[in-house]
Amino acid sequence: MDRTEEQTKFRFVVFSSIVVIAMINYIDRGAISYAAADITAEYNLDRAAWGAVLGYFGYGYMFGALIGGALGDRFGAKLVWLIAGVAWSVFEIATAYAGDFGVAALGGSALAGFAVVRVLFGFSEGPAYSIINKTVGNWATPRERGFAVSIGLLSTPLGALLTAPMSVGLLLLTGSWRAMFWILGITGLVALLAFMRIFTNRPEENPRVSAAELAEIRRGTSASDASSTSTGWQDSDVPWWLFFTSRTMVFNTIGYFAFIYVNFMLLTWTPKYLQDQFHFNLASLWYLGMIPWTGPCLTVLLGGRFSDWLLKRTGNLRIARSWIAALTLLLTTLVFLGVSQATSPAAVIALMTLGNSLNALVNTVYWTVVIDTAPREHLGTWSGFMHFFANIGSVLAPTLAGILASTYGYQAMFIATAVATGIGMAAMLLVSPGVLPVRRGAVPR
Repeated sequence: MDRTEEQTKFRFVVFSSIVVIAMINYIDRGAISYAAADITAEYNLDRAAWGAVLGYFGYGYMFGALIGGALGDRFGAKLVWLIAGVAWSVFEIATAYAGDFGVAALGGSALAGFAVVRVLFGFSEGPAYSIINKTVGNWATPRERGFAVSIGLLSTPLGALLTAPMSVGLLLLTGSWRAMFWILGITGLVALLAFMRIFTNRPEENPRVSAAELAEIRRGTSASDASSTSTGWQDSDVPWWLFFTSRTMVFNTIGYFAFIYVNFMLLTWTPKYLQDQFHFNLASLWYLGMIPWTGPCLTVLLGGRFSDWLLKRTGNLRIARSWIAALTLLLTTLVFLGVSQATSPAAVIALMTLGNSLNALVNTVYWTVVIDTAPREHLGTWSGFMHFFANIGSVLAPTLAGILASTYGYQAMFIATAVATGIGMAAMLLVSPGVLPVRRGAVPR
């Protein structure tokens, strides 16, 4: 049988490769948390200042997500992957000298040096998840979108899980926190070059995709197509600014903000919290830091599968996406309130793991709602809009946690996390996936 007639599954090679690249992206951003003791001691930074260092990343990350999504629509995902990947690897290496740069060139302020480098590093990493969604929109079949998104998003908990042993291992092996950043940056560049050899913007451009697989990918009509038609819009004339008048997109973004808040609070503060509160040493953190991320590695995949299964069984996008997200966020809220009251390290770590697992269960929902609703021409841009506004949480979580921990103790930062997920729960009840605002003058059907 001719190769073009055989059924291939190359799209899953693409999805798996994205996991690796995005996982490296996540390890790079989280590694600094495990160098907290060394960096804060060397530059004499207190909890509030360290919270600011961790929060600077989010300022750049927000704008990188916004611009990266729009550039992906304009120039294709491959070019954005290449530029962003090279840049974040370079700035990962530059983090090793951020404090010295501030002392030498920015009025003697190590904090200012970290601000410059971390903002630029965040900006470089920002496009990744918007481009993942753009890639999934181009490569996944309509019936497997939830699962395909979950494969890409597996990089979040998997990267966070591996951050602990990778970072602690490199710190202990080299004895230098600066060497850790060098090794991670070079690893990212090598992996990116390998990814560029096999990736194309669309399956039609890739010789490894058979005609049968391409037909399977393009078979069926998306929920967004049906929604556009029923509300008077056609994909080709939906304006980019419709995102801001869409109740679904706005409240879905608030829901995703809750996910980001939990994620960045745990990613940035867990190592220092465990060191300060329970006096664990660096050698213990390589495995303790992994535990809260073990459950999410499973639940992020289950969430995508479960959402797709609910859609198949009910035919109702709202049940399959928004309702399941709201219920899960309610449970997440209760768990983090429990964390704030726990006193033993075993109870704290167990509850953190449960809360993080629930949070990850519906990570796929937020991104899949965008694919369900956005026209293909604006998928990257709308993903970028969601990522931009939701990533206020990437700044707010570590910064507010530092202020609360300094002022009221660590208990307060977990209560704030519960408040964030409670807001997200309320928002997701107002999300109607696949529904665009009715076009003026159109008669809804």
